[in-house]
Amino acid sequence: MIPLFSTAYFPPISCIAQMARYDVVRIEAKETFPKQTYRNRMEIMTSAGVRTLVVPTVRRNNSRTEEVGVSYAERWNTIHLRTLTAAYAASPYYEFYKDDLEAILEARYDRLIDLNRRALEWVLQKLKVECNVSFTDDYLPSTTPPDPEDFRMVFSPKKKRPSNQSFEPYYQVFSDRICFTPDLSIVDLLMNLGPEAADYIRRCL
Repeated sequence: MIPLFSTAYFPPISCIAQMARYDVVRIEAKETFPKQTYRNRMEIMTSAGVRTLVVPTVRRNNSRTEEVGVSYAERWNTIHLRTLTAAYAASPYYEFYKDDLEAILEARYDRLIDLNRRALEWVLQKLKVECNVSFTDDYLPSTTPPDPEDFRMVFSPKKKRPSNQSFEPYYQVFSDRICFTPDLSIVDLLMNLGPEAADYIRRCL
């Protein structure tokens, strides 16, 4: 089985670290879209602690992931950019990455999966991870016992955050007042470690 992942909006570090182990991965596109997952949200560190940034979606009941649209009824992308700026303007690599993030978020996407794919491609490029990413053509049901390379439900904001034994602490912008928080969005790692983020994810897990 080719390793199978869910789509994600600037995925958590653990997801990228797992993906980086493979030359080829597939992203699930045919599933019924589940709520409250990383598929349309990322977690970052702010002066007030961890904050979740959510992409509003347009969908029907039982929509498949590939059918889920992005809503622009509110200017969520502007809010996300302002929040990222407030969170990371003082980080070592904010100036290095801000133009790319603005380009990704200021573009308009009909489908969530297209936004996420562009974000993922950018992340893999910055981390120098050579991984061929494609989408599923058919829904692949889960197996019992679970296939060890089926990661669709492994990375979830509903699960307990990994310990520092799996994720060694690195400098975070507000570390002078907030304890280190592991496994945030890959954006947090890039903003704080820059090119060294590539070595970090290879040491994870």
